[in-house]
Amino acid sequence: MDTIYRGDISTRSGRRNAWIDALFIDHAILRLGWTNFAAVKPGALYRSNHPVPFRLAQFTREAGLRTLINLRGQCRNGSDALSRDAASRLHLDFYDMALDSRGAPQRDRILRLAEIYRTMQRPALIHCKSGADRAGIAAALFILTEGGTVAAARTQLTWRFGHIRHSNTGILDAFLDLYEREGEGRKPFLDWVAEDYDQTALRTAYDASSTAGIPRRIARFLNDRLLARE
Repeated sequence: MDTIYRGDISTRSGRRNAWIDALFIDHAILRLGWTNFAAVKPGALYRSNHPVPFRLAQFTREAGLRTLINLRGQCRNGSDALSRDAASRLHLDFYDMALDSRGAPQRDRILRLAEIYRTMQRPALIHCKSGADRAGIAAALFILTEGGTVAAARTQLTWRFGHIRHSNTGILDAFLDLYEREGEGRKPFLDWVAEDYDQTALRTAYDASSTAGIPRRIARFLNDRLLARE
């Protein structure tokens, strides 16, 4: 079951239904106290798991947020409805920018996110569900688009945020490794993405890599089943 949300938060019963769906179907009960909040670049970009409304209000107040970027896309559940409503009430610009945590990063989405970063009102908050994988690669992309190094970008995809490299989400690390080998120091990141990056080749190489087998299966179980990551 992905959602029991009935699509309306304009009434008391509808809002209660959204909260029940968020807390118990989308696991927001785990996010009431744990936020996975961190600065990517203070004053410019922050990251977190999917914030419940009072946490979003807190982050907006403390960090001066002006923009919210939803990396889950339009998932149409209680968490989604509540955060969109909260963003509107807090007068935040809102972007849907769906990313994949287990697929090779897609060229068109990287370039679209880079354009959002270039034109958005700062500071912004990026969030996925758990704040581990999609928030991690989005934060890494921000660092690279700002001229940072792959080494700096890698700090956004670590155990500290709950990222498990040896699960299927390790393809995000492989993407950073690929740019480091092929382009870093020789070609600006976005030029490399636009002109040289081959996501199909990355997927093929990753699937054939030595990280396949029992370690990945264990990590996949931990990431997908036990932690219920998207």
